[in-house]
Amino acid sequence: MAGLTGEDGDLVRRLSSAFLDGLLEVLGEKLFALYFYGAVAFPETQALGDIDFHAILGARLSDGERRALVELRERLASDFPPLGGELDGYYLLLEDARRSAPPRDELRPDKIDGSFALHCAHLRAGRSIVLCGPDPRDVYPEPSWAELEEALDGELDYVTRHLDQYPDYCILNLCRLLQSFEARDAVTSKAAAAAWARRKFSEWERPIALALKSYAHLASPREAEAMKADLARFHVFAQDRIRALREKASS
Repeated sequence: MAGLTGEDGDLVRRLSSAFLDGLLEVLGEKLFALYFYGAVAFPETQALGDIDFHAILGARLSDGERRALVELRERLASDFPPLGGELDGYYLLLEDARRSAPPRDELRPDKIDGSFALHCAHLRAGRSIVLCGPDPRDVYPEPSWAELEEALDGELDYVTRHLDQYPDYCILNLCRLLQSFEARDAVTSKAAAAAWARRKFSEWERPIALALKSYAHLASPREAEAMKADLARFHVFAQDRIRALREKASS
């Protein structure tokens, strides 16, 4: 799927088939659509940390269905390591998916898709894998730039709070945020944004290259430490540039 080849591509194909079969077994006609989006849907992707999805529902889940979905997740984690345990998504009511407001997850009602505008943009742009259901453009609303900007702010806040925990992810996501604000277009991948940032900001080529290597689990301990040494400065650089871009756009 997308740019994934060999064992990784085969694993995603087998996992997606098993996931869809399991959802249909649990939900039947209540399952309106199932979409994968994010890194798995971009041709330049070489390594996956997780698989993002939306399962669109025609009606609310019962308690029994919630229990069965948790059991399905556990079974997929056991049968398809490591990605079976990294299905990172939302179960959304169709009526909520058609609105612009960030929707609540039906499986975990305390969870809201705060990046919904970004997900809508990706899904509507064809950066998705339709496992069942209609064209995403017939489901999701087209987000405004103001809605995208609010979601991008949430992504930037997440990076700021998790620099020490996920340094490689944070560097790559800062590249994606920089490109999104520069182009005023949020439809890009971490891999594509990293390639763009390495060309545009040559002074940051080394930490970005090391972040890509680390994210693919190929960096040595020494390389990982070198990447971390530049993280705080790159974070400040990205924040300052994004601030300047926003000020320029508003003037």
